[in-house]
Amino acid sequence: MKQSNMASFISGIKGNGINKEHGKDSFLSTGHVLLVLVSFLILSAFITTPVLAGTKYMTGSPELSVSIVGNNEFSPGTTVPLTIQIRNSGLNQMKFVQSGIVDSDDVPSTAKMVTVALLSGDSPVLIKSDPQNAGDIAGSEMKPVTFDIRVPDDAKAGQYSLPVTIDYTYLGNAEQEGTDTIVYRYNTKKLELSLPFVVKSSINLKVIDIDTENINAGGSGFITLTLKNVGTDTGEKAIANLSRVGTSPIIPVSNSVYIGKFTPDMEVSVKFKVSVTKDAEPQDYPVSVAVTYENVDGETITSPSQKIGIPVGGDVEFTITTDTPALNPGKKSFIEVSYRNDGSVPVYGAEVRISAVDPFTSADDLSYLGDIQPGESAIARFGLTVDATADTKIYGLDSEVKYRDALGDSHVSDTIKVPVNVVPKDGLSALLSNPVVIGIIIVLILGGGYYLYENRRKNQKR
Repeated sequence: MKQSNMASFISGIKGNGINKEHGKDSFLSTGHVLLVLVSFLILSAFITTPVLAGTKYMTGSPELSVSIVGNNEFSPGTTVPLTIQIRNSGLNQMKFVQSGIVDSDDVPSTAKMVTVALLSGDSPVLIKSDPQNAGDIAGSEMKPVTFDIRVPDDAKAGQYSLPVTIDYTYLGNAEQEGTDTIVYRYNTKKLELSLPFVVKSSINLKVIDIDTENINAGGSGFITLTLKNVGTDTGEKAIANLSRVGTSPIIPVSNSVYIGKFTPDMEVSVKFKVSVTKDAEPQDYPVSVAVTYENVDGETITSPSQKIGIPVGGDVEFTITTDTPALNPGKKSFIEVSYRNDGSVPVYGAEVRISAVDPFTSADDLSYLGDIQPGESAIARFGLTVDATADTKIYGLDSEVKYRDALGDSHVSDTIKVPVNVVPKDGLSALLSNPVVIGIIIVLILGGGYYLYENRRKNQKR
């Protein structure tokens, strides 16, 4: 509609509108004029706005592929997160645009509800994760999924293929019915792919023999291990390392042994010195052994650790096997005490000291025992003096045995109680120690002496 016509229309309306001179005779009010204008504008918009066109895709489908993110080479004895990239290279090759078409919510190139499963196939790899959901993957889009995998210690070096199964749904067809309804038809597909996976050549360590010497609680000893390289790699400058496991009472003292060149199927014996804490019980405890070496590329690599059990004997204990000695108050006596080695290893250069406390005193509190084999006994001799005012009862005196183990290390045993029985004197000793008796004896002696003196004097007078 031309502007002149619009102006004439508005002018005509105004002419028939409110007029001060005509007043109530006008048939259109100001409100009627505005209503007509708004209606006219809305009608003009419908007449001049073009009908929008819809899009319909004629061809296209998902094209999925997989690849490993990063390096695909892994060493035996490792547990790693393996990230797989899923790529959708599908394209929508043809689309049809026309008025009256309702746009579809999905396009044929989108892979919907994608589920990815990783399998071990013929490889030695252990898959520790369940199938992963990747959601929807549009065309030209990539999404990662991650699986936890374990490459066993004894995995043979080589290249393997890990099967990958992908299940997904995609739009197969969208049919429009009428002007406002679309019927979707989806297809499901199972895709089987594979990933190249490389197990690197490496030393694979196996412990084939364990020998121990003097491994006992509170002592020191040796662990000798026979190691074999059952892998496919040759290690240069190889070093065997022994390490403590957690709070194990076995603590390496010398924890590294140089091997040198460690070839496949080679066996080598390595000897480590260890100490054992005093609180260890007689049972097996773990230690860990591994080999650090240089591979053919000059890289320093540590083989997977091997945990082994080491038998530990009990602490060296001494038991007193003699009867309780009896001592009298106010007298010095010598006692003999037998100490038996109840441990599982011999002790060397043993000597024992007794602690004399009130009412005892001693100038002979140290005694030499010598070497004592397990189950054997040695006699210690101590000189003890008991105070004359001591109560008559059984006392316990502390004693300790100091000794050397097979490696020459010094140790001190736990405190060993020596029972000593203080008893009253008997027989002549008891009489001689009684003050009353002693007084009577003195009186008798003095009286007898006086009597002899008087007799002699009388005889001299005659």
